[in-house]
Amino acid sequence: MTNAAAPLAAWAHAYHPDAEDLALADLMLADTLAVALAAREHPLRAISAELPDAARWAAMAHVLDFDDLHTDTTTHISVLTVPAVLAAGGDARAYLAGAGVFARLGTMLGWQHYAEGWHITCTAGAPAAAVAAGVAYGLTERQLATAMALAVPGAGGVQEAFGTHGKSLQVGFAAEAGVRAARLARAGATADPRALDAWLRRMGGSADRTLPETPAVPGGLAIKLFPCCYAMQRPIAALREVRERIGDPAKVARVRVTTPAGTVHPLIHDRPRTGLEGKFSLQYAVAAALLDDYPGFEAFTDAAVTRPEADALVAAVEVVKEDVPASTLLDGEVAIEVELADGTVVHTAMALPPGAPNRPPTREELAGKFAACGADVPGLLADIDWSRAAELMRHAFPQAPACGVGADHDEEGGAK
Repeated sequence: MTNAAAPLAAWAHAYHPDAEDLALADLMLADTLAVALAAREHPLRAISAELPDAARWAAMAHVLDFDDLHTDTTTHISVLTVPAVLAAGGDARAYLAGAGVFARLGTMLGWQHYAEGWHITCTAGAPAAAVAAGVAYGLTERQLATAMALAVPGAGGVQEAFGTHGKSLQVGFAAEAGVRAARLARAGATADPRALDAWLRRMGGSADRTLPETPAVPGGLAIKLFPCCYAMQRPIAALREVRERIGDPAKVARVRVTTPAGTVHPLIHDRPRTGLEGKFSLQYAVAAALLDDYPGFEAFTDAAVTRPEADALVAAVEVVKEDVPASTLLDGEVAIEVELADGTVVHTAMALPPGAPNRPPTREELAGKFAACGADVPGLLADIDWSRAAELMRHAFPQAPACGVGADHDEEGGAK
């Protein structure tokens, strides 16, 4: 066995959740379902209809960029593990085992892996999804290690996909790669677990970077309150705190944003022209925070991003990226200076946005997010369990009849 696969497989196989971990699993199941259901009218629904269950559900849960984040590793943990578990018929323990491996693999890969442009949600996510599905399938410890090795070919994804359908689709591909690997391991496929070590080393990671055995997800998970990249949560929240003092956005002459360079690494669109690009733009974060009472789904449409008043604000933003060490998207703080046409200057700064692990969302904030995802979502998610969640996703995002790749089928060809 290996330095990476064996300990991870042993941990996942022996893992038993406590009450705190189970509460996290319930919350993240509801959050993932809410943001997926909010995307029911998104164009990607038709595009992704021919994908297998795990890939389709993960893509739809990620396309609005409203899903949770493990800030310590910059990984979207639940958007892969929840669909993998649902596709494999698993429960909270399977989710937490997969999420725990996800956090540990993300730690092994390290910040530099993300800073070099890899989409770490996909790279760490494929082997983690294999564990999530594998625990759901009841795989042995050795089979879990094999499944992780079999998922290595699907462990890829780059940040150049950000701002396009490619971002959410490559998340879906990673989820399906994990489920497929677990199925193959269950069927008796062999693989050398050292493949995970070789992959980890070539990705610039190290198995020497470890996490404690408990809780399942050390550091906790951040819940987004705005449907855009996590790197935009802090500047948006900071500006919302002083929005009344700024007043009419048309009177803003200049905005200076100072932030550690690494904390805005994924914000690659300085002059966004589409709603998806707007989700990865620091300049547009400023515009949306000042123009919209709540920067929700409507703020990230093509029409909203290209409105003249947004263009004017985007052009007024100066970004100062400090060359200081950063290892997460929440290192240091963001400081924003807004100068008005009359010479008034308004200052704001923030270290932790609402929803961060050390600043969890209030009951009202969480209810507001669920309400924004759809008036019927809170009712649909009341007392949801893992088996009902799978049926809910199959109903909301049915698979195209012609597609059967990677899915279990009954004798008449229907997905089980």
